Amino acid sequence: MSSLYDRDFYAWANEQAALLRAGQWSAADVAHIAEEIESMGRSEKRELVSRLTVLLLHLLKWQFQPALRGNSWRLSVANARDRLVDHLDDNPSLKAKLPDATASAYRYARREASAESGLPEDIFPSDCPWSFKTLMAQDFWPE
Repeated sequence: MSSLYDRDFYAWANEQAALLRAGQWSAADVAHIAEEIESMGRSEKRELVSRLTVLLLHLLKWQFQPALRGNSWRLSVANARDRLVDHLDDNPSLKAKLPDATASAYRYARREASAESGLPEDIFPSDCPWSFKTLMAQDFWPE
């Protein structure tokens, strides 16, 4: 017989929350609770990579498609920067993950920039040419 965790995650989550609020620690499904908390942490890291990918994608297109530059791209870059600031403010320990997250995001952004622009992938630098500090500078626009 499968557990409530396996059959109905929503019901399990509500049940576990009620048990924890009631102080019924011994009745709580500690192993699965720990697993879910770890999963939430991984989700926050994936969100960081996703937000970095968006920023890097737009900066690559800005640099390699100068004829298409416009206000919508400026807005996209500004919003991506703001969303990264907000995400890091909510999760300051993710700052330690920035080098790896930026490298991962750049791999995705490079591939997406090639697909969206029609330019060959090897026209883009193989490694991210910018530091996180540079990426986030409001006055940074690659030429």
